[in-house]
Amino acid sequence: MNDDQLRSLVRDVPDFPKSGILFRDITPLLADPDALDEVARRMAAPWRGEAIDLVVGIESRGFILGPLVARQLHAGFVPVRKPGKLPREVLSESYDLEYGKDSVEVHADALRPGTMVLVVDDVIATGGTARAAIELARRAGSTPCGLSFLIELMALRGRDRLPGLRVSTVLQY
Repeated sequence: MNDDQLRSLVRDVPDFPKSGILFRDITPLLADPDALDEVARRMAAPWRGEAIDLVVGIESRGFILGPLVARQLHAGFVPVRKPGKLPREVLSESYDLEYGKDSVEVHADALRPGTMVLVVDDVIATGGTARAAIELARRAGSTPCGLSFLIELMALRGRDRLPGLRVSTVLQY
């Protein structure tokens, strides 16, 4: 499956979640088993041969793609959640969105010192959420290997907020 075929399964939703934002809806892509297999393979491919222990998936679409990538890499999976969703002690990190502020959390014992982690999400926009997940991993003593995304919104230059980190993407807009 080529890039154009994958792009045809990504639906543009204007003015969501607020006016002026163009949301890239991946639910049609997720519903296509061949596309889903292809995306998982491509998101994992740049990281094969790396000693990745855990894939960190960012809520919520990172919870779908992250375990698929983890399976490809024979790694475990750790969810990074929005505030108030985890039942035990957490580490928390705040960040800026292109349309506001938010924060993410991970269980304090989920990312152990010395583990190699790969951060996975559906979209890199401004890079704020990804940077927050990287900071959580570092604070826990883990070593971030890099980040893998399905979609990169090039105009928002999210990569620039992740200096010194390897970033891979499947589709660029």
